[in-house]
Amino acid sequence: MRLRSSLVLICGLMLSACAYNADLGRDQFAVVDESALARSGEQAWNEALRTGKVSKDARMNARVRAVGQRVVEAAGLANRPWDYVVFDNDTPNAFVLPGGHVGVNSGLVKLVDNDDQLAAVLGHEAAHVVARHAVERYSQQMGTQLVLAIAQAAAGGGGSDGGKAVSALGGAGAQVGFLLPFSRKHELEADRLGVDFMQRAGYRPREAVALWRKMQAQGGSNRAEFTSTHPSDATRIQALENYIASQGW
Repeated sequence: MRLRSSLVLICGLMLSACAYNADLGRDQFAVVDESALARSGEQAWNEALRTGKVSKDARMNARVRAVGQRVVEAAGLANRPWDYVVFDNDTPNAFVLPGGHVGVNSGLVKLVDNDDQLAAVLGHEAAHVVARHAVERYSQQMGTQLVLAIAQAAAGGGGSDGGKAVSALGGAGAQVGFLLPFSRKHELEADRLGVDFMQRAGYRPREAVALWRKMQAQGGSNRAEFTSTHPSDATRIQALENYIASQGW
């Protein structure tokens, strides 16, 4: 009875924490304060600057900054300061942290053929901010941990055989069945919004597809998409082609 009441309470809290995101066209579950995430993002950014090798290539850094600023303005995010840093790292990758910090590896800048493809990457990162994906992701993790903790207690506590089983199987089930698939959804949403932003900024949307074909040719993870936090390159390419065609770009 206590478990049932607790689950009803949690469901009520989750429903009350849902808000509509017009850019995504769907409701989002959000119980995490964005200012708290921004503080965490600041700490993570300082750590990245401390442990990573910041590129001294002035031209490369200026290029990323110029393209990035055009994209964030198109995304409606110019009302906040943004940091752009190129890291000396051959892996073609980029990331965004809460608080307006964008890191781009030199390997990615060298991989792209033009500024349009660079804009596709930076548009994708800006899209994560507009979509409030970090807030949603943290909120999902908190909600999942809370449900598992209640189920574990109902099964006799963490020290019992039942509690251990719920903890092990529940954690794996949540990871594969809920948290990871939603992360793939986030990535595809960021791809779509990123194309919108790069188009508004004056870049060619079809170069986003060309970029992912280049990434595919580089070879990616051998992990099955089912257990990956990112969609396969083929899935991303198909989704982008469909969306761009639907917009007539």
